[in-house]
Amino acid sequence: MSLNKNMRVVIVDDYTTMLRILRNLLRQLEIENVEEANDGDTAFHLMQKSPPDLIISDWNMAPMTGLDLLRKVRADARLRHIPFIMVTAESKTENVIAAKQAGVSNYIVKPFNADTLRAKIASVCGVTA
Repeated sequence: MSLNKNMRVVIVDDYTTMLRILRNLLRQLEIENVEEANDGDTAFHLMQKSPPDLIISDWNMAPMTGLDLLRKVRADARLRHIPFIMVTAESKTENVIAAKQAGVSNYIVKPFNADTLRAKIASVCGVTA
């Protein structure tokens, strides 16, 4: 299974360590074109300037949560088609349902590894084994 190594990914997390972990996992998958944002507003502005191929966002952020960011992306005609993977430490059923209703492409529960990330990216980007 081969991912598009040239895809542009925006990763969003208010925790710098998690941004570094995500960047390193993406690097293991040979995806180098990664932009980081520490909050939903910054991420949304980045995406409006230049829509990415994939968005990976943490759920628990302030002031804009990952769910709020997802809703904002899905409401924007230029961005709504972009695959959106939500990363969270919580696997509560109501969170999964809320994310699905808001249009999330896939969901990753922490902790996770490069193989899990590869599988989730492949599933939302239409790559088959």
